Amino acid sequence: MDKEAARTIILTGFSTTGKSRIGGLLAAGLGWTHMDTDEEVVKCAGKSIEKLFAEEGEAHFRSLEKRALAEALHRGEVVISTGGGAVLDADNRSLMKNSGFVVCLEAAPAIIQERLSHDVELAGGVRPLLDVPDPLQRITGLKQERQGLYATLADWTVHTDHLSPDEVCREILRGWYYWRRGAVLEQGPGLLASDGTSVVTPTEHYRIVVEWGLLERLGHEVARAGLSGKAFIVTDGNVAPLYAERVAAGLRNAGLESYSYVVAPGENSKTLETAARLYDWLVEFRAERRDLIVALGGGVIGDLAGFTAATFLRGMPLVQVPTSLAAMVDASIGGKTAVNHVRGKNLIGLFYQPRLVAVDTSALLTLPRRELVSGWAEVVKHGLILDAAYFEFIESQIANLQKLDPDTVTQAVRGSAAIKATIVSEDEKETGRRTLLNYGHTIGHGLEGATGYGRYLHGEAVAIGMAGAAMLSRERGMPASIIERQNSLLAGFGLPLRSPGVSVNAVLEAMRLDKKVQQKGLRWVLLENIGRAYVCSDISPQQVNKVLERLLSA
Repeated sequence: MDKEAARTIILTGFSTTGKSRIGGLLAAGLGWTHMDTDEEVVKCAGKSIEKLFAEEGEAHFRSLEKRALAEALHRGEVVISTGGGAVLDADNRSLMKNSGFVVCLEAAPAIIQERLSHDVELAGGVRPLLDVPDPLQRITGLKQERQGLYATLADWTVHTDHLSPDEVCREILRGWYYWRRGAVLEQGPGLLASDGTSVVTPTEHYRIVVEWGLLERLGHEVARAGLSGKAFIVTDGNVAPLYAERVAAGLRNAGLESYSYVVAPGENSKTLETAARLYDWLVEFRAERRDLIVALGGGVIGDLAGFTAATFLRGMPLVQVPTSLAAMVDASIGGKTAVNHVRGKNLIGLFYQPRLVAVDTSALLTLPRRELVSGWAEVVKHGLILDAAYFEFIESQIANLQKLDPDTVTQAVRGSAAIKATIVSEDEKETGRRTLLNYGHTIGHGLEGATGYGRYLHGEAVAIGMAGAAMLSRERGMPASIIERQNSLLAGFGLPLRSPGVSVNAVLEAMRLDKKVQQKGLRWVLLENIGRAYVCSDISPQQVNKVLERLLSA
């Protein structure tokens, strides 16, 4: 199947996950035809599905369903809403898998029961799934029986529990363009700039909301995420005077009582000792598992508060409210939490996904210039490794981005966050494609470690690391023009490309201690071209030394 040319989207999933309604909306938005296999069966049989089952049996219904599906799949530019049991037939599964982009719409059993009950109230009659002594148990059992089929068949899964129909459609489109391997590049940041981007992993599903002026509405977004109880705000001495009260007020608007804990700014606070003091504070205020921790600040706070949330009471709900650019587009998304060890950065930690990421891009107005410049490194990185059109957007809008034009900055942050969300959804624990996000980080982390985490901000070190990774990429055939474009954009934002005076041996030693070392070998993320990255582990020590000598020379 030519995915690039594919013009068929097939919706699967359990009853009431929204296949018919979403199918119609999606088709209308694309200007395509919508076909519902249940409706086609009713037309063909001349009777309702309930009557068909009662009078002619399920086997006859399934044969008509198979015919309807086969006919629908022969059309071009079509969105097909399948019945909940269509996946039970092996021929149907084969047809769908080889004919288009298959999306599973998901919902929790309790939500499905609630929706079924609502449908019965509106339309009357009896739904077979509810006409049993324990409907929830029946729904849960059937879902478990079919879940493996849904999961194996689907190219993309959207959890519809707390999303509006429009948000579900946007998530489907995001997955479709990504699946088509490069069509996303043609869409550019416009596609990626939708509010309500979600991360969907095996352990969690959460929204990333990006707006200019969002803090006043934070309580609304927290409630929308299904969170309640007391809110424990963790922030630092730089951010607290600017935003702690605004966040507390936003939470009060939704009826949430809040408490704040302020740590000293900087990497020196990201330790087990600081985490222990946070545990004491949470114990003092009788924090419960239903309460939530709000990480208000940059990457250090996100890591520290996330680590605390993950480990206190075996896990409390976490809300990320990033205030630095690097945290908005990268650190707050994906569930990496950690504290530092004296021998290396982020060596003690775990994956723990937040329940919500709420990004107020107006917070960038109060960010120190150096912190802001550092953050652009992660933005540039996302375009370099995964999305050429997004990279071009950043190139073309650098002037507006530097002066923090609200619309341009919000679009850029949304686009970068959506790129990160796509990768995290595919690879939560960094066992595969998520490794690409480490472009520039192998040398970058080495520089940070070699200089005691005091000379460079993270984005500055990563920018130098990208300059080195591009040199290695060039030796493997990447066009020289790519180095020029990368370094020109990084320098245009004011990021460094060299680190004169740092010891090569000190950087090498810090790199060997990095958590990305695998079987005592370094994994490198390199570029083929803008928007196309790959991982390799066969870079020779001589090549690494040569690049470091160039990067660290005066």
